[in-house]
Amino acid sequence: MKKVFTVISSILLVGAMGQVHALDGAALYKNPAKGGCAACHGKDAKSPILKSYPKLAGQNEAYLLQQLKDIKSGKRNNGMTAAMKGIMHLVNDAEMAAMAKYISTLKP
Repeated sequence: MKKVFTVISSILLVGAMGQVHALDGAALYKNPAKGGCAACHGKDAKSPILKSYPKLAGQNEAYLLQQLKDIKSGKRNNGMTAAMKGIMHLVNDAEMAAMAKYISTLKP
């Protein structure tokens, strides 16, 4: 019974916060205004334009999200992160999470 109450409370809270919509990770990944990930990592996230760029498809969602956050904050500052650092200001935490979720669902 406690679980039912928690679920109902959560639904009411979300409803009270206004319209909630899920971000489209696929659209964000491909959107040049959000960094254009596909331009360097490939439309399929597994055919990067340079061999030194990582293949992202199928990578663990939590790992991807943490790497994006670390690059944005400067905590990760090695390898090719300089190129990424310059575009990370274009995405917020929710958008990074949506992209990480999307990329993790792609077949490697």
